[in-house]
This record gives sequence, C-alpha cells and structure tokens, in this order.
Amino acid sequence: MQALKILVVDDDPVTRTLLAKRLSKEEYQVDTAQSGVDAVRSIADNYYDVVLTDLMMPGGVDGIGVLETAKEHNLKTEVMLITAHGSIDNAIIAMKKGAYDYLQKPINFDELILRLAKIQNLKHLMKNASDLRLAMETTEQVSSETIQNLEMTVAALEERISNIRTILQRAGVSAEERISMALVG
Repeated sequence: MQALKILVVDDDPVTRTLLAKRLSKEEYQVDTAQSGVDAVRSIADNYYDVVLTDLMMPGGVDGIGVLETAKEHNLKTEVMLITAHGSIDNAIIAMKKGAYDYLQKPINFDELILRLAKIQNLKHLMKNASDLRLAMETTEQVSSETIQNLEMTVAALEERISNIRTILQRAGVSAEERISMALVG
C-alpha cells in the first residue's frame, strides 16, 4: 500500500514539528503549513489524502476554512481536526461539514496512527472497488461487442444457408450443377 500524503496545519511550531516528525517516522509523506492561509495554498497546489489541522488558528482561515477548502478541491481528501477540550462542539460542527474525525489535545499519537491506518485501509478498499468497477465495465463492454459480432456472424451464416438451400432446391438443374453452384456460392 502506498503511504498516505498528509498536510499538517498548526500555528504552533512545536506541535507542527512534533506531528511532522512522528508521522514521517511512520513513513507517511508529510507537508506542513503554519497557518490556514498557507494550508489553502498547499491544498490548491497539491493532492493530500489527509489534512490534519488545528481547529483554532489566527489569520483569517481556521480549521473549518481549511476543511471547506480541502473538500472543495477533492472530496476524497479526509480532514482530521485537532481541538482543545473546550471546542469539541466546534469539532462536531466540522464533522457535519465533512470532517473525517477529530482529536483532542494533547494528541495521543497511538490513537492518531490508528485512525490514519483506518483511513489508509478505507482508501485501499475504495481503490479496489473502483478497480473492480472499471474491470466489470470493461468486461461488459467487451462482452457486448463480442455478442454483437456473433449475432452479425450468425445472421450472415443464416443468409448463406438460406441461399444454399434455395440453390439446392432449384428445379430444372441437375444435382451436380446445384451442388457446384451451392459450393461456389
């Protein structure tokens, strides 16, 4: 399975660096953004499997803004919010807007890694389902073309048999001539 590409968004440099190092250690591809504004730029220029963003950030674009931008650019991007205990209600509002999940500070890294593994498994299952759907569509198309070709071949053979039958039933022509005409014809 290919490693998830993750954007970590947090205005706190310690949290951002800690998350990036820990996720990189788990072999995820990690980019960082120090603000919601930077995150919006990164999301516009790159595809991310997961955006892990602080809910409360200064600068005009908070975690909800990052969530909305991520979902506008690609519905397949999963957004996980990091929230302080007092803003759980906001995290629930974000879940209603399409966030995958939220984590409370201080972050439990085992829990984070488990949730990322679930996202990775879900994305893998969705890719497999998409591949199967494509294979089924291709098989259906090839089958349809094969059936159409067989129907045309059968129609041509039926016409040829009808012509041979007509030739063989001709009156006034010797049997040898009728057979000769049927074989040619």
